[in-house]
Amino acid sequence: MNFKIKNISLKQSLLTVMLVALLGVLKSCYSFTGSSLTDEKTVQINEFPNNAPLVNPALSQQFSTAIQNRFLQRTTLKGTKENPDILIEGEITDYSITPTTISSNTQSTPSGGVIQQGQNKLTITVKVHYENKIHPDASFDRTYTDEAAFNSDVSLSQIEDQQVKLVTDRIINKIFNDIVANW
Repeated sequence: MNFKIKNISLKQSLLTVMLVALLGVLKSCYSFTGSSLTDEKTVQINEFPNNAPLVNPALSQQFSTAIQNRFLQRTTLKGTKENPDILIEGEITDYSITPTTISSNTQSTPSGGVIQQGQNKLTITVKVHYENKIHPDASFDRTYTDEAAFNSDVSLSQIEDQQVKLVTDRIINKIFNDIVANW
């Protein structure tokens, strides 16, 4: 019986060694981050001014900080202000709240009237200029838009921070994927 216990232990050890070796081979063949930024070392991300007709006073700073954090925390790029390999800049061109739907859900009022619930939509649009000095063919100018709906019976001031974060995170994900994944 001792032999079987040692045999099972030996099998587990061999399996563990083979698994570690396989992971090492996979890691050398493929970067788990999936980043196409292999030669680039530095990035400069300028502030994104808010040039939308409706201005959220905190949006420019929040967006600029969030996109800088995304690139500096999830890539090996180092931030710089002089001669960067990558330049990312742009502007916020739209920030709007519009009614979108009137639902079939109804509520009766004390006076006997009927109120239909609806939704509003927060939309943010950002123009981005991406310049890659190492691989100029990867450079682009694109516009990104995203939105989030919320019940019209909730005031924007109650949910604005949450909705803005949701929409800006989605836009930053799109920008990040277009630059880093280069799909």
